[in-house]
Amino acid sequence: MIERVLIAAALIGVAFGAFALGTRFQVGWVGRRDDQSDELLAALRPGIPAVVYFWSETCAPCRLVQQPALDELQAALGPEGVQVLAVNALERPDLADSWGVLSVPTTFIVDASGQPRHVNHGVVHADRLREQIERLG
Repeated sequence: MIERVLIAAALIGVAFGAFALGTRFQVGWVGRRDDQSDELLAALRPGIPAVVYFWSETCAPCRLVQQPALDELQAALGPEGVQVLAVNALERPDLADSWGVLSVPTTFIVDASGQPRHVNHGVVHADRLREQIERLG
């Protein structure tokens, strides 16, 4: 019995490690910049951290959970604390592809210099986004 628990724990550890490495790779991949990324990042105001938010009209979690969380984050941090750039992944599949977006909602935390630092796959609440922004320094 104990062997099964240890094997399960090891598999969970490997899966978590693979996810963490994959997320780090995706942030680095987006950070390498191409025409699509440059176009999106040019829309951001310099010197202010941002949340780049990929969504679609057909995504219920986007409308019911993620968008209200982003509204809450903006209300808490104000226009000089964070900017949110929403990208409809169905209208801009080229842009979603260049950022490595596989599902919606996906949010990227971009630092004040325009460098992607964190990626969140799926719904993420306002306090988690705020924590990621505050860790930027």
